Amino acid sequence: MRPLALAAAVLALTLTGCSAPSSDDRSGGTASGSPSTTSTSPTPSMSPDSSGQSVVGTVVRFTAGDASVDVTIDEDTPATRDFVSLLPMNLELEDFDASEKIAYLPRELDWDGTPGSDPEDGDLIYYTPWGNIGFFYDATGMGYSDQVLHLGTYDATEAELAEFEGQQTTVEAVD
Repeated sequence: MRPLALAAAVLALTLTGCSAPSSDDRSGGTASGSPSTTSTSPTPSMSPDSSGQSVVGTVVRFTAGDASVDVTIDEDTPATRDFVSLLPMNLELEDFDASEKIAYLPRELDWDGTPGSDPEDGDLIYYTPWGNIGFFYDATGMGYSDQVLHLGTYDATEAELAEFEGQQTTVEAVD
């Protein structure tokens, strides 16, 4: 009987170690087990470029068919470094609120430590709650927000940006 009791104890310990964590143990949860809605830091799935090289001056080209728009990265932040680390990628842009063209990234950016911004027309931004980028073409009435992170600047009209809507868009760094 002794070997059977030992086997049962080992099995019980093994199953306990493999069980799912309680809601209090999951990252992002609070002591009550409900998800935290006040966190300002993402849970990144990948770290930004750790090479230590600045991304300022990097030109990122968005191309769909014959249309192209170049964005110049003009700040070196965790968000801009992580955005550049995703390249190349394919996205699909859509209009949002008659003020910006947006696209959802394949994953959330690691943006912890990146300051918010007061977006202007011609800004490419990252919106932290939704994990999307946006080309602002009408930032009228927009003010500073910790959730709107500046990635770069571009020079294109609303009509030129409209050419990207609903099309597969290639995004890549160019020299």
